[in-house]
Amino acid sequence: MTRDLAPAPQPDANAEAASAAAFVARETAVSCLPFVPEVRLHLATEVTPLWHATEAALERAGVPPPYWAFAWAGGQALARYLLDHPATVSGKRVLDLASGGGVVAIAAALAGAARVTAADIDPFAAAALRLNAALNDVAVDVFTEDLTASADAFAWDVVVAGDVCYERAMVDRVLPWLRRQAARAAAVLVGDPGRAYRPSEAVEELARYLVPTSLDLEGREHRETRVLRLLPHPPGCEAEQPSR
Repeated sequence: MTRDLAPAPQPDANAEAASAAAFVARETAVSCLPFVPEVRLHLATEVTPLWHATEAALERAGVPPPYWAFAWAGGQALARYLLDHPATVSGKRVLDLASGGGVVAIAAALAGAARVTAADIDPFAAAALRLNAALNDVAVDVFTEDLTASADAFAWDVVVAGDVCYERAMVDRVLPWLRRQAARAAAVLVGDPGRAYRPSEAVEELARYLVPTSLDLEGREHRETRVLRLLPHPPGCEAEQPSR
């Protein structure tokens, strides 16, 4: 007896994207951000139910938390900075790394960027990005590949990252990649709401804001948040250590 060795059918990518988009639309509400009223987003109204719904939707444990469904302080501050300083991105190619729901990417597009790419490996974030871009009537290219693992074949004029320094593993992967982009003469801007693993060396502070936050998410109503320009490490400089 012989067995059929034909490969198993692969999931339909379009169907998966449509399912993720339906999930995002169902589990969120369209909201304006008090600190960035120019941008509307699909956002969660409660924290815990959406966390559970995300796991149930994929029917497995270990699903990335739905960071895309909340307006984090770092992203809001960076979006505010781009809208208030449009020359930073106007006419330029912009990458928003770990974009989440896309508030920074959308702000870059509204500020006149020639092309905006938003990268996030979470399929729900990709769905939210597309919905939010359409909601704000802007064009944003969405990448779901892990760009930090790539051979750096792409080129951007400006790279932005709203809030990526919240855990050691994330910083170990993302920060060296951002430093390489800075070494290529790209402007690299990051939001810093005081996370434990924020970069402490080779940075230039561009702005400082008091951003409204959620008590459920941050345990406080406001976070002082900086917009930093990330510079290449000076020769011989060691990787950042956690800030205390």
